[in-house]
Amino acid sequence: MKTKLTLTVDKKIVEKAKLKAASKGISLSKMFEEIFDKENPSLEKTPAQQAAGRFLKALKNQKPIKALEKSDKELIGEHRDKKYA
Repeated sequence: MKTKLTLTVDKKIVEKAKLKAASKGISLSKMFEEIFDKENPSLEKTPAQQAAGRFLKALKNQKPIKALEKSDKELIGEHRDKKYA
């Protein structure tokens, strides 16, 4: 079932949205539906958000650093022993 929706949006934004929809060959209503009809809508991300996503993915693939396999207490003890030995 379709229903009408009234939004209050800056005129410049409306024009940009209409141009984007036209460039895809669909109506603004259809573009709106496509964005929010998906189970997990993929919103456009800024370059910084994209870079952060790539960085997080790279971190997940890294092996743990050996020093981090020890507890803080052990690392502090080792440092103290080296410093005052």
